[in-house]
Amino acid sequence: MTIYEKLVDVQGRLKAPKNQRNNFGKYNYRSCEDILEAVKPLLVEHKLALTISDYVDTTQAPMVSATAKITDGKDTIEVSAQAGIDINRKGMDIAQSFGSSSSYARKYALNGLFLIDDTKDSDATNTHGKTAANAVNEALAWLPDNGDKFNNAKSALKSGKVSIQDIRKKYKVSKKVEQLLND
Repeated sequence: MTIYEKLVDVQGRLKAPKNQRNNFGKYNYRSCEDILEAVKPLLVEHKLALTISDYVDTTQAPMVSATAKITDGKDTIEVSAQAGIDINRKGMDIAQSFGSSSSYARKYALNGLFLIDDTKDSDATNTHGKTAANAVNEALAWLPDNGDKFNNAKSALKSGKVSIQDIRKKYKVSKKVEQLLND
């Protein structure tokens, strides 16, 4: 199995329930730790290593960027996410502010890597009169005509493990990109 096939299997089987509760906001959520606890057995099964790293950028407003990477020892797939840091947040010292933003960015990097959908708010569920399929498609990013995302999609397509319809579930695909994928 290629690393992409392993990742697709992990994405399809991963169940990371929202085990945390925000009583003030009256909603359930999943933490970075919840995701890690759920994904570890699948990573072990596929002999994949997961690392998460942070980078703090203070050139403008303070921000932390977290990168989640999986590797099979040969190939690597990575996803990054960012979160702002409020150094004057009430009730937190500066270390807690950085830690909170780091945890948030790490969680969303993991969400991106493992295709965990965290959007259950009214904007995400309101289709504004469109069909559900159209609303989902509009939320997808366009698959670029080059780069890692394109190369990963092309490799997965050529391996026969995914179809163009599977790729369209993850990305919007232009006619030009579809043609390049099939070349």
